[in-house]
Parts: sequence; C-alpha cells; structure tokens
Amino acid sequence: MPKNKKRNTPHRGGSGGGGSGAAAATAATAGGQHRNVQPFSDEDASIETMSHCSGYSDPSSFAEDGPEVLDEEGTQEDLEYKLKGLIDLTLDKSAKTRQAALEGIKNALASKMLYEFILERRMTLTDSIERCLKKGKSDEQRAAAALASVLCIQLGPGIESEEVLKTLGPILKKIICDGTASIQARQTCATCFGVCCFIATDDITELYSTLQCLENIFTKSYLKEKDANVICSTPNTVLHISSLLAWTLLLTICPINEVKKKLEMHFHKLPSLLSSDDVNMRIAAGESLALLFELARGIESDFFYEDMESLTQMLRALATDGNKHRAKVDKRKQRSVFRDILRAVEERDFPTETVKFGPERMYIDCWVKKHTYDTFKEVLGSGMQYHLQSNEFLRNVFELGPPVMVDAATLKTMKISRFERVGFVFVFSRTKCTREKWSQRFDSAKLLSVEFCFLVMLQIQNSCTKSIEI
Repeated sequence: MPKNKKRNTPHRGGSGGGGSGAAAATAATAGGQHRNVQPFSDEDASIETMSHCSGYSDPSSFAEDGPEVLDEEGTQEDLEYKLKGLIDLTLDKSAKTRQAALEGIKNALASKMLYEFILERRMTLTDSIERCLKKGKSDEQRAAAALASVLCIQLGPGIESEEVLKTLGPILKKIICDGTASIQARQTCATCFGVCCFIATDDITELYSTLQCLENIFTKSYLKEKDANVICSTPNTVLHISSLLAWTLLLTICPINEVKKKLEMHFHKLPSLLSSDDVNMRIAAGESLALLFELARGIESDFFYEDMESLTQMLRALATDGNKHRAKVDKRKQRSVFRDILRAVEERDFPTETVKFGPERMYIDCWVKKHTYDTFKEVLGSGMQYHLQSNEFLRNVFELGPPVMVDAATLKTMKISRFERVGFVFVFSRTKCTREKWSQRFDSAKLLSVEFCFLVMLQIQNSCTKSIEI
C-alpha cells in the first residue's frame, strides 16, 4: 500500500537473537543467563517439563489485562525477558511447546507496542514462523500465521515488513491453495495473507497476484447455473468466507482501474452467495456487496446497477427473514446486519458507529472503514484499543493523527484497577445473593400468610357450626 515514509534504519535482524536456528537453539536465554533446556518430543513430554515451560508459554498471561500488566506486575525488562524465553521455545522439539510460545508472543505483541524489541529480533521471529508454517500441523500453523499478522502490524509499512512478507508470502499462498492442508490453517493463513499484504506490499503485481489467489478460493462458492437456488455449506465454507473478507480488504487499496475490473467481474456473481445456508457467508457476502457499492459510487456518483430491483428484494427478504428452520440467534444477527446493508444499497446511508479508546473517539462512517476496523480487531482482539492509541500505522489508516500523549495521572483515572473490578464483582454477587435471600423470605412470608388465612377461615367456619348447633 502507499507509504508516507520509508524507514532508513539499517537492518539489525541479525543482532539480539537473530542468528541461525541451530545457534539460537543452543544459545543463552534471556538476560544472558544460561540454562540447560532438554528438548522433548510429544511422546515423552512430562508434566514437570511442561510446567517448566508454562512460565513463558501461557497465552493467557498477556491476554487478560493487556498492557496494564506492565504497570501492575513488572517492568519492561520483565516482559522482554519473558519474550526472549518464548522466542527460544519456538525452537523446541515439542509441537505443543512451540504452539504455546507462538501464542504467547502473539498475545504480547497484540497488547503492547514493542517496535524496538522486535526490530532487533525480526529475522529470528520470521525464521521461527517460517519453520512452524512449513513443518507444523494445523494448530501450530494457525498460531504461526496469527503471529505473522501481528508482527507486520507492529512493524508497519516499510522495508522490514516487506521482507517479512517476501519470506512468508509464498508459504502462506502454498498453504491456502493446498487442498490436503487443514481447513482451519488455510482459513487463518488467508486472513494473515490479506493483512500482511495490506500493510507491507509495495509491488502492484504482488497485490494483483494475492487478489487472484484469494479469488480462486471464494469463487468456488458461487452459485453455478446447474445448481439449486440454495448454496449448501461445506467444510470449506469457513475458508471461502475468510478469503472473501481478505479479498475485500485488499480491494480497498487497489487502483481505480483494477477496482472497475473487479466490479465488472463480481457484481453479478457475488449476490449468489446470499443464498448460502451459512449465516456467516450470507453476512460476509452482504457486507462485501455494500462495500463494493460504496467503491463504485465513489468512482462514479451516478453509478447504475442493472439488477438493483432483484438485489434489493433479496436483501429485504434477508432483513426480515423469519424462516423457522433457522436458529433465532442467526436470524436476529442477520436481520440487524442486512437492515444496514439494505439502507446502504438503496439510500446510500451508513449508520455511524463510535469507538472509544482512552480519551479519544473514532467515528466509523463508511463501509471501507468498518471492514478495515473489523479485520484488524479480529487479529488484535482486546489489544485493538491499545494499538489505536499507540500504533502509528493504524492511526494513519484511520486518520487519527499522531498519538495523543496522556500523563500518568490522567491515564490512571481512566483505568479500572483490578481491585475495583474484583470489588464490582463482589458487590454484584452480594446484591444477587441478597436479592435471592429476600425473594426466599418473601416467598416464605407469602406462604405463611396464606396458611394463616386458611386457619382463620377454618376457625370461623367451626365457630359458625357450633352456633348453629346451639
């Protein structure tokens, strides 16, 4: 994608752990402290060895509190020490240990900006990801692809991320097109390939090649003339969805001439995906159509779509879908999304959304921005807000300007501490218990009042019987 600047920083990938794989496997661990790590296989992995590695490789250690971990539990040096240990563990013989190390690094990079740290170890990380993608199985490949996406987000557009894409791109493309590979691995690689290409590609031919690779995947879901009116979902549907969303993301940075070609090619075929029996495929196709309409009208304000009437009828049917054979949750989700899609196609309207992060707000006012935000949020997870505050690349993408400097006192007032969160949970639990207790008392009192009334009525009846006898 177009770059505002190129970093002239000399390559330092070889320093700080950027040596060869064999050397790194036997090198000293983080902090210069040597330790003897006996690699183990999946067959003879012991509980003691796994617990020894868990201090580095527990993915939840970075995901629970995000960047607040540094303020509450340690320093920058502690985090870097853990990350150095995790980088060493990506060379372990155990697939589970390598996968846990990859996930730990990914969660750390998603929750904290560590540009200088990873710049020095970029080549080592790239080599580890490449090795895991080539030799690993499904889960390990997914973890490696997810780490590659976050690595490019940290580096931003520049020579460093271009070299990462140059190394990993052919491998990702091979996995995506490999029919024998795991569907989940191919799905994650498709998303990763789209994100990395969006960030790092500076070659227009490489961009077109990536678009063609993704097209070859999701177009297999198109409704053929000989097919029925409904597209039945297959195990490959999740892969087709990820490929379609990644393709749509890359289309937003293509030149106008290429966008026109893709519009002519897919505008009349893409609506067939709205007939899929998979709700996620229908939603992905609908949002992609809304984005294509937005791009087309941005190029030509008087853009005319020939099959507008049939398309709006289909969108309106999905926006008011009440089929009993579909789950209520799916119907509710689908109706909400397709109401917005219908408004975008018919009225050129978009419901503005507001995203709050720290003291700032970002307004999502178009489908291009919404799709871009959703894609990066899927990759970064809970770390999206932190990166919107600190990551210059994402701030440039969403036109947020330079990062806003906030002093420690203001930042502390905006955060909810762990003790406050625990206190809130305690108060909520106590309120719930009190409510239940009072409900029980009320039910008991109501039961006693009914019994009392019954006894009084019985006593009155007995007294009346006695008076009649007299």
